[in-house]
Amino acid sequence: MATKKNLTANRAGLGHKVRYALGNPTRIAPYVRRAARDRWLRLKHPDHVGYYRAVMASDTGRNPEAAVGSQTHERWLALGKMQFDYLMAHGLTPRHRMLDIGCGNLRAGWRFIEHLDAGHYYGIDISPDILIAAKGTLTGRGLQDKLPHLTITQDLTLDFLPDRHFDVVHAHSVFSHSPIGIIDECLAHVERVLAPGGWFDFTFDRTEGTEHQVLREDFYYRTQTLVDLAARHGLKARFMDDWEELGHGQSKIRVTAG
Repeated sequence: MATKKNLTANRAGLGHKVRYALGNPTRIAPYVRRAARDRWLRLKHPDHVGYYRAVMASDTGRNPEAAVGSQTHERWLALGKMQFDYLMAHGLTPRHRMLDIGCGNLRAGWRFIEHLDAGHYYGIDISPDILIAAKGTLTGRGLQDKLPHLTITQDLTLDFLPDRHFDVVHAHSVFSHSPIGIIDECLAHVERVLAPGGWFDFTFDRTEGTEHQVLREDFYYRTQTLVDLAARHGLKARFMDDWEELGHGQSKIRVTAG
């Protein structure tokens, strides 16, 4: 059964923070530590990519699976399988070429690599630390013969990738951590790398109230904001209702060439 989402809360507001703290007292100390880290990293890294790369280095050093949003190994496996099963149900075949933006430590990626033909998986991430963890996942699963590409990137211009190459572009829990400028950058360039008939799926933290952010790590957008942004780049975007039925905390949009 799908989990009911709170689509009206402004998590950046003082009132919400107070109510949440009163209802979840055990989470106060972790939040304070996170806020202190946020202030320090803001000073050291004024640009968002540098900032979030430092966040990932910190989180990966403690636990690579938690760094990609999975507090237990069982949850890590379940969330990866959810992503894989969803694309399988939408026709992902071994011959498809896939670009996985924000591939992390291959929570879903190892399943894609295993399914796809050799050399057909290309994972990119801004964090060198999480990519080192990804290589550990790859080795542990014995998937070296699949020859996946794992590449660090500084931005989402995708300028180092070939034209019309990828049948599927996938970004899970990337735009949920991205300011609107980075999302705009990706949407401005993704059509160039999409093969004819290809699609780009991305998840995002959805709100129906005020768009907001929490500690520069979590960004909440209205669906129409992202649909309109895609349209400005000549792309068609649609909200994926069937993803909502799975009960994941984030929502999903699919983008295709206009």
